Amino acid sequence: MNIYIGSDHAAFDEKAAVIEHLSKLSLKDLGTFSKESCHYPDFAKKVSKAVQDDKDSFGILLCGSGIGVSMVANRFKDIRAARCLSVEDASLSRQHNNSNVLCLAARMNSLDEIKKIIDIWLKTDFEGGRHLTRVDLFNELGC
Repeated sequence: MNIYIGSDHAAFDEKAAVIEHLSKLSLKDLGTFSKESCHYPDFAKKVSKAVQDDKDSFGILLCGSGIGVSMVANRFKDIRAARCLSVEDASLSRQHNNSNVLCLAARMNSLDEIKKIIDIWLKTDFEGGRHLTRVDLFNELGC
């Protein structure tokens, strides 16, 4: 399983720490590669397209609030991006919504919280069943 990761300048340090934290996994860094000001939609697009093309993969996006990257990512067919501020958010986004892109807020969560959110998100499986029927409706909504 591949994991694609991207961030803007506001979350550059957190992304570097996450990459180190997940060093034993197949992680592909899609940028940004410096703290120089950049545009978060560029990196949200890269990660979303990579997850779209690699069906069994996951994506992790970070920006200051997690909101902007989640808004961009959710514009892509078959992407179910979830902005998660807690381990409960992360767990439910996988169990009930089969999220495949995790969006994190560098300015809202500590690095320890971000790592815990990621760990729970990666460990949690989709429950399927009644949730699958609902998730299948996502792409029928004109997305």
